[in-house]
Amino acid sequence: MSAGTFTPDPGAAPLSRMIRAQTALETRMLLRNGEQLLLTVIIPALLLVLFSAVDVVDTGEGKSVDFLAPGVLALAVMSTAFTGQAIATGFDRRYGVLKRLGASPLPRRALMAAKTLSVLVTEVLQVALLTVIALALGWSPHGNPLSVAALILLGTAAFSGLGLLMAGTLKAEMTLAAANLVFLLLLVGGGVIVPLDRFPDAVRSVLELLPISALSDGLRQVLQHGASMPWGDAAILFGWAVLGLGAAARFFRWE
Repeated sequence: MSAGTFTPDPGAAPLSRMIRAQTALETRMLLRNGEQLLLTVIIPALLLVLFSAVDVVDTGEGKSVDFLAPGVLALAVMSTAFTGQAIATGFDRRYGVLKRLGASPLPRRALMAAKTLSVLVTEVLQVALLTVIALALGWSPHGNPLSVAALILLGTAAFSGLGLLMAGTLKAEMTLAAANLVFLLLLVGGGVIVPLDRFPDAVRSVLELLPISALSDGLRQVLQHGASMPWGDAAILFGWAVLGLGAAARFFRWE
């Protein structure tokens, strides 16, 4: 037995291991939160089933589920990347969780990476569940899955930036109210359930520039109409991603 067999060797774990551990923790916390589970899973699933089964909104030619499924997938991305992340991060900031994590060996960039990966893991589960439900309702998707994945990643980046910006600049209670209000407003006016052509032209021209509208329309162009890649919608999402993430990095307050 050598002299150094039991010599302590303190030090931080490798960065990749810290990110994996924090990602698993963030994902468990997200899925155990009843309010977040309601926003991320139950509401999108109920909307998909309800509006596919009941002819409440005129969605144009074809089956209602073919129009609704892409919009609900976009809503699921928004609910996780924006609403859920904003609320969870806002209260982490209020209770000093972010401050304590900032003083740990976990770098701040690793914490942000873990939060992003947690969002992506949750979205994979959401998309899988909603796809199964939509297929059971008679959905017939088309298009390139890589285009769908690219749009979802762009939408995630856009909504994550906006969610982190809100959580890092507003008080937790205000973030809770504002995030839920934005969720409801964009649900109605973002082309998720109600087609944008039902709105007046002046209003529609503004709504089409919103990230939820771009993601809904982009996914619909691919999954319903078989388009290769809706570059206009992708450009809008990219612009929101750059704006949101840049502003979040500049103005986010950890305390």
